[in-house]
Amino acid sequence: MRLQQTIAGPAVCAGVGVHSGAHVRMVLSPAPEDTGIVFVRTDVRGVSNNAIAGHADSVSQTRNCTTIRNGAGVELATVEHLMSACAGLGIDNLIVEVDGPEVPILDGSSAQFVQVLLNAGVRQQSKPQRVIRILEPIEVRMGSKSAALLPSEGHDGLDIDVTIRFADPAIGTQRRRVHLTPESFLSDIADARTFGFLADVETMRAAGLGLGASMANAVVVDSGRVVNPEGLRFDDEFVRHKMLDAVGDLSLAGAPICGRFVADQPGHALNARLVRALLDTPEAWCWEDGEAAETTLEAERPLAVAAR
Repeated sequence: MRLQQTIAGPAVCAGVGVHSGAHVRMVLSPAPEDTGIVFVRTDVRGVSNNAIAGHADSVSQTRNCTTIRNGAGVELATVEHLMSACAGLGIDNLIVEVDGPEVPILDGSSAQFVQVLLNAGVRQQSKPQRVIRILEPIEVRMGSKSAALLPSEGHDGLDIDVTIRFADPAIGTQRRRVHLTPESFLSDIADARTFGFLADVETMRAAGLGLGASMANAVVVDSGRVVNPEGLRFDDEFVRHKMLDAVGDLSLAGAPICGRFVADQPGHALNARLVRALLDTPEAWCWEDGEAAETTLEAERPLAVAAR
């Protein structure tokens, strides 16, 4: 079995919220076994509860990001990139204090969150980690978009197979499949940045979205070309980022998933619907202890975040 993990000590990072445009400071602290990922809005006072569980039961909105909300009405937006970093590194328990309405976007990927977590150190705990093993197919659709969780084909973990289709030739159709491990997350997924279209900027900002977006934290596409002067980090960075989002969104199931995730044109709404279908279909999966990890990630381990 694999033991649960948290971080060895506190860590701090700060940045701008991609949608709110607000400057946000975030403190990450170790948490006891079976805590999960818990967010605390330190700027919210006068309510009965300012803590929000990083769980599917808390998801309140999925337009352009994943937003979570507690029973007292306290919300936090854009949790997916940090959730993805935690899931990719195998961090099960964490307290995340945020003094604003949104997790900072940093560079638009999970890479800087990963660096912060590794600098803090990853520490094993005493209790075994439980995983969700998929026994029967679960599928959801939204128009032409589809996503499914299927029984594993031999990989003891999450096997991610994602296809995206965009009319803009700068993206087009891309497909990638990754067997998720801490190593593959670092090498194939963590560095991939969020992306958007220049033509959508005015509409988004009129809706109060994308107020903190820039080429410092997103890949910008305009009429068949990537506007960012540095270009892409990967030839298929777009589908890799969709995988990054999916890793974060799927982690809201409350435990790592052992099975295949196969998706065609996924997004936060589709991912959330799939996780909800999973939790609402208990006969399609079972709990089991995860296998012991071969190695433990250490804070000293280097992380390549340079553009590729």
